Amino acid sequence: MQDLIGGRIDYWCPIASTAISAIESKQAKPIAILTRSRSPALPALASAHEQGLANFDAGAWNAFFLPKGTPAAIIQKLHRATVASMDAPAVQARLSELGATVVAAERRSPEYLKQFVASEIEKWTGPIKAAGVAGDGP
Repeated sequence: MQDLIGGRIDYWCPIASTAISAIESKQAKPIAILTRSRSPALPALASAHEQGLANFDAGAWNAFFLPKGTPAAIIQKLHRATVASMDAPAVQARLSELGATVVAAERRSPEYLKQFVASEIEKWTGPIKAAGVAGDGP
């Protein structure tokens, strides 16, 4: 954000919570929210989808990943604790203040996460390869 404000870069795509103070202080001009719907933290800012980039969604997400072979009982215990935390009103209020949205209940299972990660890999493989990005991965 400092490089954007200082004029060293022309564009940056941060998560909403990183950009809010610079936007509110008019130090940065927002162009779009890069999720399918508007952010509760920046409700006046249209999404890229609304502005014509159909079905575009490059929202940030978080997940817990455990070592392969982790016992199912441990996975379920961590899952239950995580869901309970996500459902706590104080956590939901704080996440909303930061511009984050608590994921819908039907998208919280380990099974859903496995499918979602596979779909994210599929979605971003083409653009990454087209951009010539290389990494040290497998």
